[in-house]
Amino acid sequence: MTLASATAPLRIGPYRVDPPVVLAPMAGITNVAFRKLCREYGSRDSIYVCEMITARAVVERNEKTLRMMAFDEGEHPRSMQLYGVDPATMAEAVRIIVGEGWADHIDTNWGCPVAKVTRKGGGAALPYKRRLFGEIISAAVKAAEPAGVPVTAKFRVGIDEDHITHLDAGRIAEDMGAAAVALHGRTAAQRYSGTADWDQIARLKETVRGIPVLGNGDIFSSEDALRMMAHTGCDGVVVGRGCLGRPWLFRELHAALRGEPVPEPPRLGEICRIVYRHACLLAEEMGEQRALRDLRKHMSWYFMGFPVGSELRRRLGVVSTLDELDGLLGELDPTVPFPADAEGPRGRQGSPGKVVLPEGWLDDPEDVSIPEGAELDHSGG
Repeated sequence: MTLASATAPLRIGPYRVDPPVVLAPMAGITNVAFRKLCREYGSRDSIYVCEMITARAVVERNEKTLRMMAFDEGEHPRSMQLYGVDPATMAEAVRIIVGEGWADHIDTNWGCPVAKVTRKGGGAALPYKRRLFGEIISAAVKAAEPAGVPVTAKFRVGIDEDHITHLDAGRIAEDMGAAAVALHGRTAAQRYSGTADWDQIARLKETVRGIPVLGNGDIFSSEDALRMMAHTGCDGVVVGRGCLGRPWLFRELHAALRGEPVPEPPRLGEICRIVYRHACLLAEEMGEQRALRDLRKHMSWYFMGFPVGSELRRRLGVVSTLDELDGLLGELDPTVPFPADAEGPRGRQGSPGKVVLPEGWLDDPEDVSIPEGAELDHSGG
């Protein structure tokens, strides 16, 4: 691989992000343990975002949500993603967060395509309502400003091909005081299927000129990050599914974006050590029993493409103690090199589908009314 020149760091509010890499929030994935693991491989000056938090749950101080808002002692800036549909609720949640000193950076979520979110007008559905979107961003920015906490916005290309919103969303977010924007190059209808349209990231970069624009979608290697930045001119990258079972991707991104040689991918022995380290970090966070249950979903990602064997894969998928995990990992050959089959897409992909929206949602993009019941869910994200 030819060495690229070093990529310039970016600034999000007072924070220098170097190299310009952000770990995307992923439900059930980006907890304290996984973020710490990624930071251990990547730059401590990149940004690692926690799981999405519901604004209403913060206001109601929901116990489950408060547990999800935990950060490691050495984690800085502490980056939290917030979801909401009501400007007043979002503002109050931000006031609580900055007043309690719980986060240093707040990202707002406008990209979630999940039906339980979009049917209430949230996530990827909301930028279609231009005025309401602007009011929510403005409310969050004003609430965070006294504490010097930057607010950013992450969104998709649109609801579907007939309802494209990203250029308006970028302009509005910039006008309302957002410190940066990030675009996932898919519509909500695409979910995670097909390929991300990096041309749309380039269009957003041409439209939003005063704040950083980050690109998201189909970054599964350091080469992908370099190609995206060269193709779109974006200021940084947001990595989601590409690091599933692959926290060392941040080591490779760090090197590539600094213009340094990219390290060879790990052999199976190092991956086994990473899996065990992940398990120990989870156990510190949630206790051994819950930790091993949580780890099970990561197993297929960690060992993707490796000659593990169906029986051992099955046993790893039901592992219940650290000792048992240690024994199972000891059965693997540590000298096996990283397989070519493990490169490329990983994580959920699924099929495109119709986006579930509130009744009449598409009738008037200037309507600022909030769907009935939209703020009742306080599940904690």
